[in-house]
Amino acid sequence: MADLKIDYVEFSSGNIAASKDFFAQAFGWGFIDYGPGYQAFADAGIDGGIDGGGQAAAGTALVIVKAADLDAALARVEAAGGVVTKPIFSFPGGRRFHFREPGGVELVVWAEK
Repeated sequence: MADLKIDYVEFSSGNIAASKDFFAQAFGWGFIDYGPGYQAFADAGIDGGIDGGGQAAAGTALVIVKAADLDAALARVEAAGGVVTKPIFSFPGGRRFHFREPGGVELVVWAEK
């Protein structure tokens, strides 16, 4: 299980341009443009981005855990009582699933394959 570590943080925004401008002005972060719906952080101290495409409710942060074996991670999450909210799906860069842990926090696990 040592491979399951926090790898990425994704902010959800109802106004991606305003969020990007805020973080650039307030914190000096740069961004990598992946189109009108997604901006990745640059020089923020952690890998992450701003999602304007509705993956999560606006104003929330989504913590993303990286796994070497996504199917094994899914089995462990379910065995521990996690509830899958979005089954495994492909996205540019890999595959991922969303789940809610028993206390109510939603997280994502992703893998490159």
